[in-house]
Amino acid sequence: MTENNREWKEALKSKEAFNDDISNYFKEHKELTGSYDIPSYYEHYTVRLDSHDGLVITLVTGVQSTGGESNVPLPFKQKEVMSIEDFRQLILHKKFADTTQSLADVFQTVAGIPSSDDQSTTNSVNLVQSSPIWIFTQRKQIG
Repeated sequence: MTENNREWKEALKSKEAFNDDISNYFKEHKELTGSYDIPSYYEHYTVRLDSHDGLVITLVTGVQSTGGESNVPLPFKQKEVMSIEDFRQLILHKKFADTTQSLADVFQTVAGIPSSDDQSTTNSVNLVQSSPIWIFTQRKQIG
């Protein structure tokens, strides 16, 4: 995986370099995990690389019981498969609900690639792609 923001942005320019970069990341890390929790709602996701399917994104969402409610719906689990090249294209062409962040910025944050301009802030980004299955949320302290 690239070591800094500049190398990460360079890898995005080439299908082959990006494929190598993502593949190397998942050789070093079995999966990428994250979650988002508030008192009434939660999201937990994992992303892993499968040699046959590509990137496999699993998302579990649910409603937290508040105030002794007994009729809380069961968690909802969603799974989406995406090729590394499709992921690169999504990074290059989609934006997040936080319009100051691109998908490239989010993956950089989630993967722990240091940014040259922000070394110690909390990043919070929500992505909702046109597909209802793809929701990617991460809150991570870098440092």
